[in-house]
Amino acid sequence: MRAAALYPAVGALLLTTLAAAPAGGAPGSPYAPRAPHAPAAPGAAELRGTAVAAARARAAGIDFGPCPAAEVPGAPAGVRCGTVSVPLDYAHPDGKQIKLTVSRALATQKDPHNSKRKIPRQGALVFNPGGPGASGMYFPLAGTVPGWQRIAAGYDLVGYAPRGVGRSAPLSCEDPERFLKAPTAAPTHPSEAYKRERVAQAKAYARGCAQRSGSRLRFYTSLNNARDLDVLRAALGEDRLTFLGASYGTYFGALYAAMFPSHVRRMVLDAAVDPDPRKIWYHSNLEQSAAFEDRWADFREWIALHDDVYRLGTTSTAVQRGYDTARERLAAKAAGGKVGPGQLQNAFLTAGYYEDYWPSRAAALSAYLHGDPGPLVRLAAPRPETAAEAENSTAVYTAVECNDAPWPTDWEVWDRDNTRLARVAPFETWENAWTNLPCAYWPAPRQQPLDVRTGPGELPPVLILAAERDAAAPYQGALSMHRRLGGSVLVTERDAGTHGIAGGPNACVNGHLHAYLLQGRVPARHASCAPRRPPTARPGKGA
Repeated sequence: MRAAALYPAVGALLLTTLAAAPAGGAPGSPYAPRAPHAPAAPGAAELRGTAVAAARARAAGIDFGPCPAAEVPGAPAGVRCGTVSVPLDYAHPDGKQIKLTVSRALATQKDPHNSKRKIPRQGALVFNPGGPGASGMYFPLAGTVPGWQRIAAGYDLVGYAPRGVGRSAPLSCEDPERFLKAPTAAPTHPSEAYKRERVAQAKAYARGCAQRSGSRLRFYTSLNNARDLDVLRAALGEDRLTFLGASYGTYFGALYAAMFPSHVRRMVLDAAVDPDPRKIWYHSNLEQSAAFEDRWADFREWIALHDDVYRLGTTSTAVQRGYDTARERLAAKAAGGKVGPGQLQNAFLTAGYYEDYWPSRAAALSAYLHGDPGPLVRLAAPRPETAAEAENSTAVYTAVECNDAPWPTDWEVWDRDNTRLARVAPFETWENAWTNLPCAYWPAPRQQPLDVRTGPGELPPVLILAAERDAAAPYQGALSMHRRLGGSVLVTERDAGTHGIAGGPNACVNGHLHAYLLQGRVPARHASCAPRRPPTARPGKGA
């Protein structure tokens, strides 16, 4: 499943997901060893290719000009866009090249708290919002948001669309007009007939990815995303990289740190994904589904506390009954002809990522159950104008995750594991499984995940940010990342579950972020921040 991370202050929706395995390899290779059945692990050729591509990119630079409206909507004149060329296959740097789109706003050097003080420029801060499949092209707009203005004073804010995303050598797996099907079902305990139908769909989707993308499909990987990041660093004229990665962006940020430790200046990993190669990506996916069950319970308890506003019951169990009633009604008759159980599920899944969404979702559910489907339709109905972007994002997500690691190829394994989990975590388990099932039938070779490990002193301190009840990136992943990156420091937002906490409303978290990026200071050891205030219950029309 795609673990989206939305930076509410910046307006970025981001995503990631999950799986399994390692074993055998080349002496001296920085890559994880390979299993006997796996294709040869990449090694020296790709490292040489990255060096060649980075040298070319440094010489060429980036020719920044006005941003196309479709790439950075509403971009002010100070935001400029360009492209950087990278090899499709780093083992052959003189072969086919693809272009990644890049956006940038130069450091303002203006202290937002003292107009007479000039803040020195520290270089470029490169951002990736996660996914796989999310674009960071909007990131330079963050400089207009109060929580980011001090950072924007000291850094050029640089965003980009990773390979496959947007205009960066875009991937597609099916016709966008067919992508946003609605209404759809979302059974928490699917029948055997429904399972057979979804298996057939997964096989067809995997075939479509191969047919529409051809031989280039295999080169959309997390390892190549990390190599692309080094080429972008060089194109920006930076000797060392300052990077902020969120959600899935923390995974290939960690790959970058392990592959190019001497190229790291400062690195923030926000909503950290567990880089344990045994979990990339199948087993992490199961852990994620379990974590969403806990977060769904948090949401229900909050709704129950505000029964005076939402009239959905004074207990978590009562709220669940109301949600189940809505699912049954929508299965019988879609709201507005477009919102069925699947659309309801998608709308409420986002509440598992971001508490800011709790009031609108609770109000829409209340309105629907009390006779007004309008708010739910407005919230959950698919929007045709977003179909192409959504299809592209899903194609990249699927390609990267399926290429990254071995997945179970026996449907009985998926059925067994998800049936067991759905007994205790029914909210998201099967929808998560269906999202990733094309990986069981993937037509491209699988890689072995890199075993991310760095010792003390091998790279500068890395700042890891995590919310304790994050469902999309469960907290144990941040602990694992902290153990694996020697010298890293973990900042935890206690008893909180928002996915992506940098630049949000928590002053304690932002204090650590600013001290690190602007002054290079990190806490002496694991730091802890009290949670932000819970959202305010707001009635909606019909609630």
